[in-house]
Amino acid sequence: MRSRLPAAQRRQQLLDVAVTTFSKQGYSNTSMNDIADAAGVTKPVLYQHFNSKRALFLELLSELGDRLRAELAEVTSGADSPRLQVEAGMRAYFRWVAEHQGGFEILFSGDSRFDTEFVRVVVQAEKDIADTVAALIVVEGLDTQRRRLLAMGIVGMAERVARYWMDRKLDLDPDEMAAHVADLAWNGLRGLRVP
Repeated sequence: MRSRLPAAQRRQQLLDVAVTTFSKQGYSNTSMNDIADAAGVTKPVLYQHFNSKRALFLELLSELGDRLRAELAEVTSGADSPRLQVEAGMRAYFRWVAEHQGGFEILFSGDSRFDTEFVRVVVQAEKDIADTVAALIVVEGLDTQRRRLLAMGIVGMAERVARYWMDRKLDLDPDEMAAHVADLAWNGLRGLRVP
C-alpha cells in the first residue's frame, strides 16, 4: 500500500506529473483522469488540490516561470563580473531547457499561446525573467526603460535559439550553445551606443 504524502508534497508531485502529461498530450487532449492515473491517485485526490484542469495548468505555467527565473537569479548572483553573469545566466537557461524539455514546451509553445489567460501568465513569466536580466545590465547612461528593452531582446534571443534547438532535435551541448549566445549578447551589449 502506498504511503500518504503530506499535502504540499502531493501537490508538487501532481504538478510534476502534469508537466509530463501536458507536454506529451497538450492541454486540450489531457483530462484530469489522465493526470490522476499518471500520478497514481484518484480523481477526487487531484480535485482536492486543483479545482479544475484550467486551475492546474495556470498554476503549472506560473510555477515553471518562477523556477526558471529563480534559477537564473541564483546563478547570476554568484558570478564575479558582468561577463561571468551573462555566461552563467545563459548556461543556466540552456541547461534548464535541456533538463526540463516538457516544462519548456508548456511554457513557451503549444496551448499556452492560444488562451488569453494562459498568455497573460506566460508574458508575466517572461517579464519577470527579463527584469532579472535587466538588473544585470550595467551600461553607463542607460536608463531603466532601455535596460528592460534590451533584457527582453536577450530573453527573446535565448528562447528562439532554444526553440530552434528543440524543434530540430539538434545534438548540441547546452553549455556550448550557452557560450555562443552569451558571446553574442555580451558583444552586443559592449558595442551598444547610448544616446
